[in-house]
Amino acid sequence: MSARPHRTLVVWCPDWPVSAAGRAPEQAVAIVAGQRIVAASAAAREVGVAPGQRRRQAEACCPELAVLARDVGGEIRAFEPVVRALEAFGAPVAVRRAGWAALRTRGPARYFGGEAALAGAVAAAVANALPALARAPIGDPVPPLLTGPWWRVGIADGPFAATMAAQRGVVVPAGRAASFLAPFGVEALGRPELAELLRRLGISTLGGLASLDEADVLARFGPDGARAQRLAKGLDERPLQGRPPTPDLAVVTELDPPAERVDAVAFVAKGLAEALCGQLAERGLACTLLEVEVETGDGGHFSRLWGNDGAWTPALVAERLRWQLEAWLVGRPSDGPPDGPGGPHPGEAQGRAEAGIAAVRLVPVEVVPDRGRQLKLWGRSHAADERVARVLARVQGMLGYDGAVRPVLAGGRGPAERVRLVPFGDPVPDATGAAGLPWPGRLPSPSPAIVPADPPLVGVFDAGGAEVAVDGRGTPSAPPASIATSGGEPVTIVAWAGPWPVDERWWDGTGHRRRARLQVVTATGEAYLLALERGAWLVEGRYD
Repeated sequence: MSARPHRTLVVWCPDWPVSAAGRAPEQAVAIVAGQRIVAASAAAREVGVAPGQRRRQAEACCPELAVLARDVGGEIRAFEPVVRALEAFGAPVAVRRAGWAALRTRGPARYFGGEAALAGAVAAAVANALPALARAPIGDPVPPLLTGPWWRVGIADGPFAATMAAQRGVVVPAGRAASFLAPFGVEALGRPELAELLRRLGISTLGGLASLDEADVLARFGPDGARAQRLAKGLDERPLQGRPPTPDLAVVTELDPPAERVDAVAFVAKGLAEALCGQLAERGLACTLLEVEVETGDGGHFSRLWGNDGAWTPALVAERLRWQLEAWLVGRPSDGPPDGPGGPHPGEAQGRAEAGIAAVRLVPVEVVPDRGRQLKLWGRSHAADERVARVLARVQGMLGYDGAVRPVLAGGRGPAERVRLVPFGDPVPDATGAAGLPWPGRLPSPSPAIVPADPPLVGVFDAGGAEVAVDGRGTPSAPPASIATSGGEPVTIVAWAGPWPVDERWWDGTGHRRRARLQVVTATGEAYLLALERGAWLVEGRYD
């Protein structure tokens, strides 16, 4: 545990979700998931927008803020050219998340004549990987060569210190990681609760944490505190790569004839992953670093290392492989992305590999003891969930990526806004928190049973036959007496409630939306949710 960590080079892309969306750092942009800001551009941060804020808070700080929904799959595909550029240096590349990649420097540094020369070569290769993103610099001035408009390169002892070095764009000499990390705040550990506790105790820097007695830290803060202290000392929890893979754990399948559809290969890979997970389960192991190798019919070979904080599951392998194949085979020409850094959307994955995919191989590079997981006490079993996933993956193989979707609760005021359809296999947005927010003006329970995708127009009339209007105070011009669909006869309204006015984004000239909702029950027993917008009545939903 006390051995010096391996020398590691890290490529770190700050605000990568913003860059992957094709936006420049000087634009005020925020990426949102579950009504929370997950990333913001440099221009947005300058006016007070910060990750973790609620969307409303961010828009209050910056009224002209452009808010985009997060696309995890698009971020991964956009990062693929960067990973390919790193692979050219001859060392295995580890990717823990889109926007972060690392490799050991020992072999490449000897070839290039030193770590400084290696860092400069990597910086040049990364800069050429996605030239469309080469825009104005971000953040404070940093040393040249190792930083760019959307990327930074650093070298230090171990991945954690190298990540911090990449933030500064420097090469930290061997054995100097602890002194380099000492001035950083405890928030750099990525443990917000621990950082808050440490600051309350007067420990504000990594150097202060590293100077404490190890036994005292373990007794006061537990194993997580001890691991944090190791990071503060420049000693990583584990090396970038684990032990070599056991040969009999690798699994491979050959496709004859070669498969041409990406979704079909992903479905095959899921069955292959099930075999791999079965072998690991028999040995009480879980894979945390997986290498995926793909061979094409014309002799092409692709491989990638993917890290995962938890254990790999068959569904997760199929999901990652689908995204990976889109980047490899469906993707973009080498001179840059024609449609922005995100490249083609998964829904456009009707593309076919010209030579076909002849073989897929899964190699567990890093395995750890499987400590199990907490299963559900009630509801469907894990086996039932796996059967559902298998069926939906096959549907996607036949109908395409968007052929199987699932509804996800989201935040919003209207019934159509509170449900999102997410393609099966994509990460589910963290929208449950947003769904539970107050949302002033939200439709009260119960919700309509039927919500049309294209709300039809209707007419709402008073007793004299004039169309009912709603003024700026939410007061109707007259009590509604009848409703008529397009081309239909008026039907008498026997009960009604409302109207409830909603004035959204009044500060935004392009996103301003003003509506008034009305609930009605007709003489035929039908109940509708109506909305008046831009002088026209629409049917937003129908109650059972």
